[in-house]
Amino acid sequence: MSKTTNISLDEVKNIGHIELLARQMVEGFITGLHKSPYHGFSVEFAEHRLYNTGESTRHIDWKIFAKTDRLYTKRYEEETNLRCRLLLDVSGSMYYPAENNGKITFSLMSAACLAYMLHRQRDAVGLTTFSDDLVYKSDIKSTPGHMQQLYAYMQQILNRETGPKTTALPEVLHQIADSEKKRSLIILFSDMFGDPSQEDSLFSALRHLKHKKHEVLLFHTTDNKTELDFDFEDRPYEFIDAESGEKMKLHPYEIKALYKDEMTKYFHNLKLRCGQYKIDFIPANIYDGYEQVLRSYLIKRAKMT
Repeated sequence: MSKTTNISLDEVKNIGHIELLARQMVEGFITGLHKSPYHGFSVEFAEHRLYNTGESTRHIDWKIFAKTDRLYTKRYEEETNLRCRLLLDVSGSMYYPAENNGKITFSLMSAACLAYMLHRQRDAVGLTTFSDDLVYKSDIKSTPGHMQQLYAYMQQILNRETGPKTTALPEVLHQIADSEKKRSLIILFSDMFGDPSQEDSLFSALRHLKHKKHEVLLFHTTDNKTELDFDFEDRPYEFIDAESGEKMKLHPYEIKALYKDEMTKYFHNLKLRCGQYKIDFIPANIYDGYEQVLRSYLIKRAKMT
């Protein structure tokens, strides 16, 4: 695994240049692919061919020219062969843990890396953010100017210290399903924390996306250590719900076994039902690096071609 794709959440916050980091991470990841069994994945172009006099010089590979003194062009499969909408949860719980805004930082960098990779592949990409309603929704395009707008907006979110409080994922997914008229790949980053009573509504919304012929890739974004394993120091804590503000004082040991059991059941059911609807469910621990996201995307894209 490339060290570049292992950059920490704290480094992301300290460096703060989301476009530069995305480019470095993806280039490092691609370099690693070329040295691995996954080198067959197409990450930019189909092949080189000799340049014919009179053609546009736009796609000449000048690096090859410098080495061989012959003109070759990069022949692409299609100028734009995929439409992708990145769907990013920016609700209060995504800003946990507070010391590095871990889940939103991880999701933003993952989305930026995917946007960069999609653009390299001549694919069109759009971005939507949401909490209890749509916050931002861009067009789906592949132009350089459009990409700059997406990076600038993601940079704004990265620089925030908190977000809107509540989540209404079912309503948002229904809006996306109704508004996306052309078949697209929908890539969702969310911790999937919301009103437990809305679980059936959530899966109804996911089915709505599938009914509209969209492909869905869901990155379930979590801090595994505390949110799944409930691994806290052996002392009393005051826990504050990031979305409702509700407070509770307790000792983690008192509820750890019950908490882990309930969370395991919830996440297992989430994964099972996604599988039933042919939705790719990818657990994404925020401390496991970005390669998990990039590799999952390439596998999904390969299945779609």
